[in-house]
Amino acid sequence: MSNSAPHNMPIRIGAVTISDRASRGEYEDRGGPAILECLKEMVTSEYEVISKVIPDDVETIEDTLVELADQQRCCLILTTGGTGPAPRDRTPEATQAICEKMMPGFGEQMRAVSLQVVPTAILSRQTAGIRGRTLIINLPGKPSAIRDCLLAVFPAIPYCIDLINGPYLTTNEEVIKAFRPKKK
Repeated sequence: MSNSAPHNMPIRIGAVTISDRASRGEYEDRGGPAILECLKEMVTSEYEVISKVIPDDVETIEDTLVELADQQRCCLILTTGGTGPAPRDRTPEATQAICEKMMPGFGEQMRAVSLQVVPTAILSRQTAGIRGRTLIINLPGKPSAIRDCLLAVFPAIPYCIDLINGPYLTTNEEVIKAFRPKKK
């Protein structure tokens, strides 16, 4: 962990559902609640969640991610939806547009795990990136896939947040054991 990463910094996590139909109330948001359930199960640190349901609109996605990272100071933003090949699926493009660094290993790992369950996982364009002190991860829209993907990548999330000088995130080691290098 970087020496300047505060252990007592408040932890805020953004949970963003990206769906035209859910944002209009035509479809029940199941992705956002799935993220919240996973966080409740995996994270032992005290944290606050800022949840949003927005349409599949690139400008709206970009504005929401920037607001959560820059104004709300979320250390982690988890999105669900908009990662497929359909014309309105633009979450990865919006994420890449506002991030300073892309973290392709997260998407690679999530696809590898998902491919063990369903062959169409190859169509997913999940990705992750860093904006300032915020890690942004694009998850799939299906609740069971959200859980599978978070189980696959969450061991690396706390240390990544350490490296970008975010707050110290602890996990429920019965569910997820966060990886942090041993101190010398």
